Amino acid sequence: MNAGKSTILLQASHNYQERGMQTLLLTAKLDTRSGPGVISSRIGIDANAFTFREDTDLWSLIETSHSNNKRACVLVDEAQFLSKEQVWQLAKIADQLGLPVMCYGLRTDFQGKLFPGSAELLAIADDIREIRTICHCGKKATMVIRQSDDGTVIKDGAQIEIGGNDKYISLCRHHWSKAMDEGTPQ
Repeated sequence: MNAGKSTILLQASHNYQERGMQTLLLTAKLDTRSGPGVISSRIGIDANAFTFREDTDLWSLIETSHSNNKRACVLVDEAQFLSKEQVWQLAKIADQLGLPVMCYGLRTDFQGKLFPGSAELLAIADDIREIRTICHCGKKATMVIRQSDDGTVIKDGAQIEIGGNDKYISLCRHHWSKAMDEGTPQ
C-alpha cells in the first residue's frame, strides 16, 4: 500500500505507448474503487484496463488480444488477486508468445500471510523488484494493517477486503507487530 505500484505501472505503459507500442493492461474485477476496469494512481493518473476474475482464462484473453492487436507488453495491477493457475498462464504468455509480463501487487495481507497469487509469483517469477514505501517511523514498510472506521486494528476477517488509505496503513514489521498486539496503529 502507498508504494506507487499503480503509478509505476501506468508510467511503464506510457513509455511503451509514446514509442508507438501497444500495451495490454489488466486489473482485478473486484477492485472498483476508481470504477470498473480502471487502474488509478493516488497522484491522479489513470487508464482503462481489461478486468480479470479468479476464473478468467488469461491465456485466451491475452492471446486473442495480441492476435487482434499486436501488444508489446502485458501489465497486471492488483496481481495479488491472481489465482495460481493464472500466474502460470502469464508465465506461458511470456515463454510462448515472447511478451513481457509485469505484475504489480501486494505480497501479504493484513495478517502477514501471502496471497495465493503473490506466493505463486514469488515462486516462479524471472525477476522480482520491490517497490518500497515507509512506515511512520521512517523505516521500510513491509506490512499493512486493516483498521475499522474508528481506527481500531482489525485482526481477523476475510483475506480480501478492498480499500485504500481509509482502511489500510503501511507499517514496518516492528510497528505492525505492535499494532496487532495492542490493537492500535501507533
